[in-house]
Amino acid sequence: MTTSLPADRPVALVTGATRGIGRAIAADLGCTHHVLVGGRSADAVAVVVADLPSAGPFVGDLGAGDVPDMPDRLDVLVHSAGVEQGNRIADTPRATWEAVFATNVFAVAELTRLALPALRASHGLVVTINSGSGFLSGPGGGVYGASKFALRAFTDALREEERGNGVRVSSVHPGRTDSDMQRALTEKLGESYDTAYFLAPQDVADAVRTVVDLPERGTIETLSIRPTRKR
Repeated sequence: MTTSLPADRPVALVTGATRGIGRAIAADLGCTHHVLVGGRSADAVAVVVADLPSAGPFVGDLGAGDVPDMPDRLDVLVHSAGVEQGNRIADTPRATWEAVFATNVFAVAELTRLALPALRASHGLVVTINSGSGFLSGPGGGVYGASKFALRAFTDALREEERGNGVRVSSVHPGRTDSDMQRALTEKLGESYDTAYFLAPQDVADAVRTVVDLPERGTIETLSIRPTRKR
C-alpha cells in the first residue's frame, strides 16, 4: 500500500466504515488506531477519513472483487461490510444468493487471505461483524441467514487454523441495530421502526472495543449482543 502508516499507532482496517455499525467502529478505533476506512465510494470514505485523527482510505467494491492494495502493517481487521437481500426462498433467484454471498462471505475470505501475512507478523486480530441471524434464521431471511451461518463457519475455521500463528479471531453477533439496513429490513417485514427495540451502532462499537482491548493472551471468540427490550 503506497499510503504511509504512522509508526506511533497500531493500524486497523474497517470495511463498511462509511455508515452504521462500521462507521461507529471506525470512529471508536480512531481514538487509538490509524484507521483504514473501507468503503465503495471515495467521497463517502473521504468524509470519514477527515473526521478521524489518523486515517486513510481503503476504497473498493469488495463484493465485486475490487480489493485495494493491502497495507504493509496491520494489527486489526474488522469485517463490517454486509448486505441484506432476498425474500422467501421460493421467490429468490440464484443471482440474489450470489450477490449476498459475494459481499458477506467471499469478500471476507479473500480480504482475510490477503491480510494474513501482515496479521501474522503483528499477532493481530480479525473481527467479523456477524448477526443474530448467524445463529437462527427465519421466514424471509434465508439468504441473509445462510450467508451469516457461512460467515460463522469461516470464522470458526480461521480461528483454529491461525491459533498457532498468533492471530486471534472473534465473531461478534449484534441483534437488531439502528441502521439503514435495519430500516430496509423493517420495511420489508411490514413492521414499524422503533429504536426503543434496537441497539445503537455505538453499542456494537463498544463490544468490538472490548474484543480489541483484551490482552493478547486471551480471545473473545464469540460475542452476542442483543437489545434488552423485545417486541
